[in-house]
Amino acid sequence: MRLLHTSDWHLGRAFHRVNMLDAQAAFIAHLVTTVREREVDAVVVSGDVYDRAVPPLAAVELFDDALHRLADLGVPTVMISGNHDSARRLGVGAGLIGRAGVHLRTEPAACGTPVVLTDAYGDVAFYGLPYLEPALVKDEFGVEKAGHETVLAAAMDRVRADLATRARGTRSVVLAHAFVTGGEASDSERDITVGGVAAVPAGVFDGVDYTALGHLHGSQTITERVRYSGSPLPYSFSEADHRKSMWLVDLDAEGAVTAERVDCPVPRALARIRGTLEELLADPRLVHQEEAWVEATLTDPVRPAEPMARLSERFPHTLSLVFDPERAPDDPDVSYARRLAGRSDQEIAEDFVAHVRGAGPDEREQAVLREAFDTVRADEAVREVAR
Repeated sequence: MRLLHTSDWHLGRAFHRVNMLDAQAAFIAHLVTTVREREVDAVVVSGDVYDRAVPPLAAVELFDDALHRLADLGVPTVMISGNHDSARRLGVGAGLIGRAGVHLRTEPAACGTPVVLTDAYGDVAFYGLPYLEPALVKDEFGVEKAGHETVLAAAMDRVRADLATRARGTRSVVLAHAFVTGGEASDSERDITVGGVAAVPAGVFDGVDYTALGHLHGSQTITERVRYSGSPLPYSFSEADHRKSMWLVDLDAEGAVTAERVDCPVPRALARIRGTLEELLADPRLVHQEEAWVEATLTDPVRPAEPMARLSERFPHTLSLVFDPERAPDDPDVSYARRLAGRSDQEIAEDFVAHVRGAGPDEREQAVLREAFDTVRADEAVREVAR
C-alpha cells in the first residue's frame, strides 16, 4: 500500500504579513496531482489543518475544495486534528464526509477504532490519534498524571489492544500530533509543553508499522517507522534551511517501510542575512538573496537611518528587520529580549525570583511555579476548545 504523508497545512496563516492562501492552494493542487500521478492508495494528514481554532472563511473554503478534490480522486484520506485546530469544529460532519472516503478523526475516545483499508495483501488499519491535550483527556484515558507521554501511551495501549483482535498479518499505521524525542523544532510551532516536558519517546509507538507524525515543521526521520512530514510551506525564518516535502511511503506485504520525499512548491526562497547595513548593501555574495524573502539582522552599533527603505532597494522582499549590535554578552546595553532568548517561561520566572530576593526558588517553589504555568495552559486550551 502506498501512502502520502503530509501535515501542518496551517490554512489561513500568513508569513510576516504575506498572505499565503495562494501558495496553500498551489500546495493542495500539487498534493492532488501527486496522488494521481504517483498512484497513491491513501493520504494521511497528521493535524494542524488550520492555523487557529476559528479560521477565516477563505481558509475554510480552501479546505472544502481540498476535501472535494480528494474525494473525487476516489483515494481514501485519513485526517486528524492538531493543537492549532478546534477538534470539535474540524470534526463537524465527519460521519457524512467519511462516506466520501475522507475520514476525520478528532475524538480522543475513538483512538482505538481504525479506518480499515485493504490491498492485495490484506488489511491495513489506520488509527487516528488527534492532538491529546493532557489536562483535557487524562480522565478519558484513566491516567492520574496529566502528561504527554502518559496520555499518548494510554492511547497507544488502545491501538495495540484493537490490533491484537485483528487477523494475523494486518498492517498498521498511526497518525499522531506530538513532539517526539529527537525531533528538531522551529520558531513557528506553538509550544505544547506541560510540566516542563513536551517530548515523548519514539518507543511509545512500538508495535505499529508506520507512525505518521505532525506538529514539527521540518521533515524528519525519527526512526525508519516514525517520521514527520513537516509543513508544506515555511511559516518562520527559522525554516530557511528546510526542504519542504511530503513522504511517499510504501508498506509491503510484511509491513516493511520504504519512503521517498516528494518536494512541495514553495513560492519564494527564504534568506537570513546579517551584517552592518552598508555591508549588506554592498556584498556581492548576496546576489542570490535579492529575490528571496529576507530577514535582515543589522549589527550596526548605532541604528542607521531608514534601514528598511534602504534594504528594500536591493532586497525588495525584505519582511523582517532585526537590530543586534555587536556587543559583549555582559554589556549592560544587551537587549532584554536577547538575554531571554531560548529560555522557557519557567526559567524566566525562576530568574525573576532570584533577582528579587537574591536566591532562586527551592524544589517546592519550583513545583508551585510549574503547576501555575500548567494550569494557565490548560485553561487556555479549554477556552479555545469551547469557542
